[in-house]
Amino acid sequence: MTTNLVIVCIQTMIIHAAETLSYSIRYAGVKLNKIVVALSLTGIVVLVSRTANMLQAPMTATFIDYARKHPDFQVMDTLRIILLAGSAGTLLAMFLFPTCVNLFERVIAKLEAAGSLPKLVTSVSVTQLKNARHYFRKPSLHLRSFRLLGVPKRFVLLNIAVTAFYTVGVLASLFAAYLVPALSTTASQASGIINGVATILLTIFIDPQLGLITERALHQEESRQQLGRIYILLMGARFLGTLAAQAIILPAAHLIAMAVQWI
Repeated sequence: MTTNLVIVCIQTMIIHAAETLSYSIRYAGVKLNKIVVALSLTGIVVLVSRTANMLQAPMTATFIDYARKHPDFQVMDTLRIILLAGSAGTLLAMFLFPTCVNLFERVIAKLEAAGSLPKLVTSVSVTQLKNARHYFRKPSLHLRSFRLLGVPKRFVLLNIAVTAFYTVGVLASLFAAYLVPALSTTASQASGIINGVATILLTIFIDPQLGLITERALHQEESRQQLGRIYILLMGARFLGTLAAQAIILPAAHLIAMAVQWI
């Protein structure tokens, strides 16, 4: 089980880091004034990360099966460790944000020249991969300048809430399946519904607002200068959302268990 846990945690870190780093692609697009190309690349990264989150369920379900055969196994502690991996992935993305902005500036420029993603991937050489280390930038955070920067408080809170809902969906459904063994299949299938609803919420409430913030930065010099810090603020909101998932996973699991018993 230890090996499986490590694999799932790494997978979870990558999923959250990749989706969080989509901000760096947007920012690189604004800096290059090539936002349309950047958004197409962002869409690919976000789609892959959100789809991968659904693929997390089968691997995580092994812990539920193991817990049924070994009553001493602390399945909730294991799920909380996986949630912590999501928080760690978000923090990693915040640390890599300046570096990835530099890298994606280069990627966007090469994507525009190549004309398609497959051509871009096949044009990458070993020498270019080795030179990627030169794009590393150390992150800096000035807490005294850490303000909302014109971002509505409601949007920040919504970002936290939707991220928590999205983060906990698969794990809460699987734990609900553990709580009601007789309806375990029904409970586990709820993860698809929860992830679907979370994806809809992200698409309807979060993504358009991000688009407005980015669009404003294209036309207003002051907003352009603040855009990097705004994205860091929104990354911080995502991080708080992954922490909030720790608090809601247990009540969410019990709520799902109650719901499937009513069906």
